Amino acid sequence: MTAGPRSVPCPRCGKQVAWAPENAFRPFCSERCKTVDLGAWATEQYRVAAVEQDEDPGEPPAEPPAPQ
Repeated sequence: MTAGPRSVPCPRCGKQVAWAPENAFRPFCSERCKTVDLGAWATEQYRVAAVEQDEDPGEPPAEPPAPQ
């Protein structure tokens, strides 16, 4: 018995979609969802959190501690 392709939710709309080579838009369900998601990244609707550094940009970076 061969299992079918794995099913995953579309990251944009949540619709279940087959994770298979035949799905040219995977992990998305359609070209529309893929394009809408790309547009969200391009307009900075998605952001990756960053940690602020308290370093003076004019100072060289601190050297790592020497191995003991």
